[in-house]
Amino acid sequence: MEAIAVFPGRHEVKLIEHEPPRISSPTQVKLRMLEAGVCGTDREISAFQYGTPPKGGDYLVIGHESLGEVVEVGTAVRRVRVGDLVVPMVRRPCPYDTCVACRSERQDFCYTGDFKERGINGEHGFMTEFVVDDEKYMNPVPYELRDVAVLVEPLTIAEKALAQVWQVQQRLPWSCPVVPAAEKAYCHRALVLGAGPVGLLGAMALVTSGFETYVYAREPLPNPKASLVESIGATYVSAEKDTLEKLAERMGNIDTVYEATGASRLSFEVMKFLGTNGIFVFTGVPGRRGPIKIDTDFIMRNLVLKNQVVFGTVNAGRETFETAIRDLATFKKHWPDAVRSLITGHFPMTSYRDLLLGQATGIKNVISLES
Repeated sequence: MEAIAVFPGRHEVKLIEHEPPRISSPTQVKLRMLEAGVCGTDREISAFQYGTPPKGGDYLVIGHESLGEVVEVGTAVRRVRVGDLVVPMVRRPCPYDTCVACRSERQDFCYTGDFKERGINGEHGFMTEFVVDDEKYMNPVPYELRDVAVLVEPLTIAEKALAQVWQVQQRLPWSCPVVPAAEKAYCHRALVLGAGPVGLLGAMALVTSGFETYVYAREPLPNPKASLVESIGATYVSAEKDTLEKLAERMGNIDTVYEATGASRLSFEVMKFLGTNGIFVFTGVPGRRGPIKIDTDFIMRNLVLKNQVVFGTVNAGRETFETAIRDLATFKKHWPDAVRSLITGHFPMTSYRDLLLGQATGIKNVISLES
């Protein structure tokens, strides 16, 4: 079967013939892969910045945002049936009994760092025709989401972040006052940094959760991303037009910043404007571009005197995937055109070079894997 593979030692990215997988245990499931999303991680692995083949191998089949159809199940499988659509989880637990997170099936909080991730680290990914994995990593998806289900995995980033925001804010009175149903009222304000897939899905999650939401991005107005942002009831602010000072003045107390750029300089500049009792969430991983100058005294004073919290978040567990699937259905119900427009192109596997090595275009490009 065909697969898109990265050879780190040879610095090659190729469409290869890959050995078809077979079910080897009663709890395993075989998937016919339907789609795989292309993200910055895939492009960075294809640029040989990181990515580790399975032990003993010289290549890594990439792809971690995916949708598959169950075509075969082991004798002990109960969660899914043949014909079901599923989104597989990405991370697999470390082998150590001392890691309470992995032993609790929360490998997204692994203590040891010796986890594996399909398509990223130590296990082949989903840009191929068939995959076999244990049923516990399968998340069933309703057929009504078939056209957008590849967005579930990137949405889990926002869902995990937002769940932690709500947990942290239990430290203080943070509930919104009750208002008449006819009145639209916000009591929390959120700023999203970046208008890529993770940022836009994060904006949808924040709007759905009742935040007055602003998206700050580089592209000048007008542009398709800005139109999408406005269509979901959020506000798009172009960095070319408005400074951070003007944005902060416009927003008032910024309760939550959801960073989705990987741009450290911008992020720490924005941190200066985080409001009282505010939370700053990092989701991007910056490249190693060298040190930057930041006003650490100012930031530290604000963290202490304004009761602020800063945290990072990566990967997701089963509960988060299930929440993402439910919320994606809600998004599609409320904003069908906006959700569909996040996927800007479907491409065959033979287009892998342009998608992985060429200039990034659109919002979310998807590789169709059906043969």
